[in-house]
Amino acid sequence: MEPTPPPTRRRISAEALRSRHEVRSPEDLQRLSDFNRQIYLPLMLSAILPIVVAVGNASDDSGVSIAVNVAAWIVFIIDLVVHVRLIRGYLRSAVGIFDLVIVIITAPWFLIPGVGGSQILVLARLARLVRLLFVTKGARRAAARLGKVGVFAMGMVLFSSWMAYVAEHPTNPEFATFGDAMWWGIVTLTTVGYGDVVPITEKGRIAGTALMLTGIATLGLISGTLASAFGGHHAEATPPEPQEPPAPPAVPTDLVAELAAVRDELAGLQQRLAAITDVASETIP
Repeated sequence: MEPTPPPTRRRISAEALRSRHEVRSPEDLQRLSDFNRQIYLPLMLSAILPIVVAVGNASDDSGVSIAVNVAAWIVFIIDLVVHVRLIRGYLRSAVGIFDLVIVIITAPWFLIPGVGGSQILVLARLARLVRLLFVTKGARRAAARLGKVGVFAMGMVLFSSWMAYVAEHPTNPEFATFGDAMWWGIVTLTTVGYGDVVPITEKGRIAGTALMLTGIATLGLISGTLASAFGGHHAEATPPEPQEPPAPPAVPTDLVAELAAVRDELAGLQQRLAAITDVASETIP
């Protein structure tokens, strides 16, 4: 039977296991595991908040936008520096090169006049989301699951939009082109329901019902997957606490006394049996 590995081995995260042959020492391996658990939430916020701020503001000139982007950049610099320090040859690996490129491209170049609106900076901010896939195994599983959900939802949009277009186009002017049907399909799937394009035929409404049910199921799957990825990564890295063996049940005092009395009686019977045996051996020639 193989011995149980020590707790420090079980607490190593997926990111650390990926780099176990490159870390400088076992202690650095454990430090990398701990750091990855601690940096997960800051990395997630640093990848999402700049995109949210960019959507809400047309430019990067506002004070809030500048502060968010600079803080996010600093978080990714810290992540890169720690990995370079703990993993041998990190900048020669594919992930290390990717991290370095993201840090360089997303530097505060937007403070230079005329560079803030560059499309490459927008794409680099989106690429930060990919970095989250390298942090934990749970995040990679979530990305794979979301990809399958996205493919299924897109397939339903295409099929239902085509079905509605074929049914509605001859009689409904709102479905003048397949693009109109696609717009209706996306709005229906996301449960927004603008109401600017409405099917009037039976087949068109059947397609709309299928899209509405698909949208509700898709949103539920996405919410559950994100909750599992962003809230369950600690459970994957931290082993269960060792449990003490249960204490033996207490024996009642009365039972102990009765057992002692029975033992004394057995001892007395044994002595009497021995005496009878001696007498019998003397009387029988």
